[in-house]
Amino acid sequence: MTPEEFTTHFDVSRETLASLSAYVALLEKWQPRINLVSPATLPDIWHRHILDSAQLVPHLPTLPSGQPCQILDIGSGAGFPGLVLAILGAGDVQLVESDQRKAVFLQTVIRELALPASVINQRIERLPACQPDVITARALAPLPKLMSLIEAQFHKRLTCLFLKGASVDEELTNFQTYSTMTPHLYPSVTNDDGVIVKLTAPQ
Repeated sequence: MTPEEFTTHFDVSRETLASLSAYVALLEKWQPRINLVSPATLPDIWHRHILDSAQLVPHLPTLPSGQPCQILDIGSGAGFPGLVLAILGAGDVQLVESDQRKAVFLQTVIRELALPASVINQRIERLPACQPDVITARALAPLPKLMSLIEAQFHKRLTCLFLKGASVDEELTNFQTYSTMTPHLYPSVTNDDGVIVKLTAPQ
């Protein structure tokens, strides 16, 4: 997929597309030093990483009074999906990454692209409650483990958006034995085996 082909899925401005391209260029520059993504995915980075992250945008909640969505992206790594959401103007993003080298990369992208985002360089389970509207994660941990990691962040308006793979059915079986959040599943647009798991608190 090329940047131009990406715009057939998301109608973005030239400025936004330029920012996404600049992000990709920075990732490719840093990749040899700290292995941000699997090298095998680099030739198709726009499909495997950019579009895969961007597909979360339609599933974000609409907040009253046009307030920006407060997004907590955990285990951010190379910045997927958090940095893509910030570039697309989806909200104010906090990226939680415990690896210091990756945190420096994330901070570099945020600074160079002037993004509405910040980096928290610590483990998610040590993060105090910050009342995010949305928590996102991609390829981080099975659902039961994810829920234990974010336990301190639970509140009644919380939405979670997790990009999951073929093991999602097994994960949901274990998840539903104790969680009070309701799962909604949506097919991935980038992977036939992929699923977006949207969790909402009971109203």
